[in-house]
Amino acid sequence: MSEQPEVKYGRPSAAPQVGVDAGDARKPVTVPEIRGRKGGVPLTMVTAYDATFARMLDDAGIEMLLVGDSLGMVVQGNADTLGVTVDDIVYHCRAVARGSRYAHVIGDMPFLSYQVNPEEAVRNAGRILAQGRAHAVKLEGGASIAPTIRRIVEAGIPVMAHVGLTPQSVHALGGFRVQGRDHEAAARILADARAVEAAGAYALVLEGIPGELAATITEALTIPTIGIGAGVSCDGQVLVCYDLLGMTADLRPKFVKRYDEGHDRVVTAAQAFRDEVRRRQFPGPEHTFGMLKRPVPVTGTG
Repeated sequence: MSEQPEVKYGRPSAAPQVGVDAGDARKPVTVPEIRGRKGGVPLTMVTAYDATFARMLDDAGIEMLLVGDSLGMVVQGNADTLGVTVDDIVYHCRAVARGSRYAHVIGDMPFLSYQVNPEEAVRNAGRILAQGRAHAVKLEGGASIAPTIRRIVEAGIPVMAHVGLTPQSVHALGGFRVQGRDHEAAARILADARAVEAAGAYALVLEGIPGELAATITEALTIPTIGIGAGVSCDGQVLVCYDLLGMTADLRPKFVKRYDEGHDRVVTAAQAFRDEVRRRQFPGPEHTFGMLKRPVPVTGTG
């Protein structure tokens, strides 16, 4: 009696390397490589919050995946990022790390995870690497937070800094407003950028500042700058994956380019599913399992 082949509920299959040359031998992206891209081919960074998105973005050749505290808004549905915890970041970092093979994974340090004292900051940053399997952490702030950056770096943890519009300070800033538009404010942001570089940050996010100021900072620093709403002169660019994919119906910030209209695509697909279910067109025979067909035993006739 021949054995019946096992029918599996679902089989994982190798995903195609969309947009990536199959002959290109990719290697994991490291801190020295990121620093070495200063003034060269611009870097790309996109937020990711789960293994599925991490795999897709990694397959696309994105060099850095940021597990941003933006998850508080785009995943958890809050009005700001302030409620995100270290546990949240660790959980999502672990998922992203499992889905990524080559990208450099950075975990955001949430509100009050590094501001209380440097010792607690080092402990929380260490959790994001040890438990979340991230490669680096990112934290907001300039000169005032530079001593904390130095302590974290001295502990062997790479730090990406973030100045300009800092979402964790949304209430102090009076909302999500462009920063550094007058000479005095621009000088403060430049001083902040120099301070975090001196403290040991290996890269710097510039958010929500005029393009001219971002160009000045980028030229003044020896570490790469990653812009978001900061013009084209930065050493790289970052976007929230949901913004890049157009996953929101009505949120359209000026600095975001929607490379797809994911919201409309998902709604259309879900409506098609709903309609086929109502018409009993899904599941079809090709989606339905059958009973096991056992062979009929053969008996002798004498």
